[in-house]
Amino acid sequence: MNDHDTLDQDAQLSQLAPTQFDNDVAEEPEAAADVQPTANDLHAVFDVPVRVQAVLGRARMNIGTLLRLKTGDVVELDRRVGEPADIFVNNRLIARGEVVLIDGTLGVTLTEIIHQDRS
Repeated sequence: MNDHDTLDQDAQLSQLAPTQFDNDVAEEPEAAADVQPTANDLHAVFDVPVRVQAVLGRARMNIGTLLRLKTGDVVELDRRVGEPADIFVNNRLIARGEVVLIDGTLGVTLTEIIHQDRS
């Protein structure tokens, strides 16, 4: 077989290919969209460390006030008693929750999951 024969075969295949491949391509995205991820799909990232913060509130003050703080001083936060705490994962707000006390340890019960657009 010489180069001329190979080119003729390629030309013949290219004439057949569009209808075959167009049908295949149209079916693949639908099949991929039907597949739902499971916990097993995420197994590879289970051991990746993340930073989780429960923010009860915030306060602003100047450095002079901060340096004068001592044991027993009260720092007033921007939240009221009973308002939910913000839960951040890697500095991204993901949920809100209520502060709870369990066997002498503080925790947070999640009451709302925050859904953010991924645009």
